[in-house]
Amino acid sequence: MLSTGCKPVARALLDFWQCDAQGLYDNQGFRLRGHQFTDASGRFALETVVPGLYPGRTRHIHVKVQAPGRPVLTSQLYFPGEPANASDRIFDRRLTMAVQKSNTLWQARFDFVLQV
Repeated sequence: MLSTGCKPVARALLDFWQCDAQGLYDNQGFRLRGHQFTDASGRFALETVVPGLYPGRTRHIHVKVQAPGRPVLTSQLYFPGEPANASDRIFDRRLTMAVQKSNTLWQARFDFVLQV
């Protein structure tokens, strides 16, 4: 997490939620939903499953980001190379994560830049 001046944003709140691998949201038990804070270097790490597809949407992870004392940014993170990206009417390529895939693990990176 960086400021527009390229400085780390410590203690920024990130609230994530997503569907499961079958494309289903858990709106009763709230699985695959949680929050965390960036560290002193503005870093965070999220370990989760790759979200599935559901009608009309491409793979994505919802996120709310808030620097201490600042307004909340609500957004979504997308996966590169997904066929459904082209047909998802709210897909924004600027919100695509950099993803590296191995046989058993996907690692993604996205740098949020906030006005603080």
